[in-house]
Amino acid sequence: MLMESIAWAEGTGGGGSPASGGAGGILSLMPFLLIFIIFYFLLIRPQQKKQKQQKALLDAVKKGDKVVTTSGIWGTITNMGKETVTLQIADNTKIKMQRENIARVRSEEEDKDKDKDT
Repeated sequence: MLMESIAWAEGTGGGGSPASGGAGGILSLMPFLLIFIIFYFLLIRPQQKKQKQQKALLDAVKKGDKVVTTSGIWGTITNMGKETVTLQIADNTKIKMQRENIARVRSEEEDKDKDKDT
């Protein structure tokens, strides 16, 4: 008698109809979809925008531009190759570096501030 009641109890597990299982599967994916959307707008999209701006900057630099490198070196572009740039950082001092290491172009106001410091 005990075995019959155990078997009967195992067979009556609810669970609903098979048609409602599909909707539950989609609802269980909603938190992951929401997290992906949040990551896209907070992390992925701004990073892509920043990369496009950096590429445009690197394409626009030319000989004679005053730039700041990613390592913080201030210099003036004296020669440009396909992948390299030669910067003059002081009188009779030039360095050759990869073009991707240019962080930004200096403004004239920054040059005035630099002249006051020296």
